[in-house]
Amino acid sequence: MSEFTEPTDLFRFIISIPVADRPPHLRRCLESIHQQIEAYGYAGGLTVVVAEDSRDPHCIGQHKATVAEYCGKGMDVIHFGLPEQYQVLQSVPAEQRQHLGRLLTTQPAERFYRKGQAANRNLSYLKMLEMTKNREGTLYYLVDSDQLFLPEIDYFNHINQIFQTTDTLMLTGKLVGDPPVSPAVMAANFLGDVGAFLHEIGGYAPLSECSFHRGDTPLPGDAAYHDMAKMFGFEQQVDYFDYRCPLTGVHNHADCLDTFAERLQAFFFGEHLTRKTAYQDDGKPTVLSPARTIYPGNYIVNFDGLKYIIPFGHLRLRMSGPTAGRLIQAEIGARFAAANMPMLHRRTTEDAKDDFRPGVEQQLGAAIDIADEFERQFFGDLMLFSVVEWLKHYTLDQLTDAALLQQVVGKVERDMLALYQAKHEAVNAHAPELEQWVQREQHWWHGKPAMRDVLAFLRNIEWNFSDGSQAWQQIQSATHRAGRKAQIIDALLHYRQERDAWDQLFA
Repeated sequence: MSEFTEPTDLFRFIISIPVADRPPHLRRCLESIHQQIEAYGYAGGLTVVVAEDSRDPHCIGQHKATVAEYCGKGMDVIHFGLPEQYQVLQSVPAEQRQHLGRLLTTQPAERFYRKGQAANRNLSYLKMLEMTKNREGTLYYLVDSDQLFLPEIDYFNHINQIFQTTDTLMLTGKLVGDPPVSPAVMAANFLGDVGAFLHEIGGYAPLSECSFHRGDTPLPGDAAYHDMAKMFGFEQQVDYFDYRCPLTGVHNHADCLDTFAERLQAFFFGEHLTRKTAYQDDGKPTVLSPARTIYPGNYIVNFDGLKYIIPFGHLRLRMSGPTAGRLIQAEIGARFAAANMPMLHRRTTEDAKDDFRPGVEQQLGAAIDIADEFERQFFGDLMLFSVVEWLKHYTLDQLTDAALLQQVVGKVERDMLALYQAKHEAVNAHAPELEQWVQREQHWWHGKPAMRDVLAFLRNIEWNFSDGSQAWQQIQSATHRAGRKAQIIDALLHYRQERDAWDQLFA
């Protein structure tokens, strides 16, 4: 990466936080920014734009109150509400806007909410563009509401240094804490970890001192949470990871099991009790490496980098960041970079069932349905690995050949079906065996409330991962797959055209 020898003045940061019906998440995120300001005192100036996407008026009111609260603490925070978003969208000339509908949404003014994270983020770009007074002196930081700045990292001063001394256009950092993928692709390894924990704790006396505070328990590495980590080039680390009991003070194995069981349902909202990743400080936060994935809640661009958006929001597929990252990497190479400045990803609050998560529905009783998210994960993977396969053989300029795209997507589809089938069979072999085993009367937990939570979790596994589950039926349906493949191929064929229209906004 080339370097410049003459630094300019400090960059001003404009931080965008898209949020939809998540008041507790937004508060935690803003508080983490406030702590950064208090701890490190960045002198270049920070403005935060809270980009509203809520449907619930009560949540919107809470978001506005939180913005006002942090303004009162001295932060420069703006609430970018739904009416203003619609007005900003309408300010784009109609002829240009008609080519941007799939990037910026076509939803009407009366239903201008829950447009999706990609559309809402892209609309916030327009607001940030409107706020920009000095194109050369501004950086744009895209943050998700369920992510936090880690107190041990001086993000803004480090990022300022990177953009002052290198020709980076886009910078991203990984996430630690909760996995950035759907539970749809974590169930096999999570069941293995749950089974290992229950088998171990079942061998201890319930009232003896808790044994799950070992200092030598291995930390999960990259993609350790992912059932199909090999797709991303990562090898499986161990057969299972130990549960790290979060309780402090005097407590026993019965207490540990109660705490574990109470959090099991949070898995369906994106929490992985045994494979959370931790920040590992290497002492080199400004050292860059080539990037291939955009982490949508942790990336920074300069003005020229605003062109490199996360596209395809109209498809509502997961894996949009990795997909966009491959396309951007192919276009700008090492000017798309990564640094060891992760953010803490906290998918859930204490009462996970109250968290809004697109594609996850709390049914009557204890049932949790992830069918929509599961479907979007499969076809998001199909799109991502179709792009990966394409770039092995062809260039971005050739991404207009429908016949070739059809062949590539078809090949990847067959591979993905085989991978998902293998994990599907693993889950459906393990879950019934575990359910039968935990219900044996000789276990000390027989009849205890914790077992109701464990069995409810296993029923939800069956609901979402059995042969009869809605998501699995959609994935197996040739008709449904054909429709999704047509959407994916059409989106890729129009990628360059839509990017051209987008790029004109920043001419």
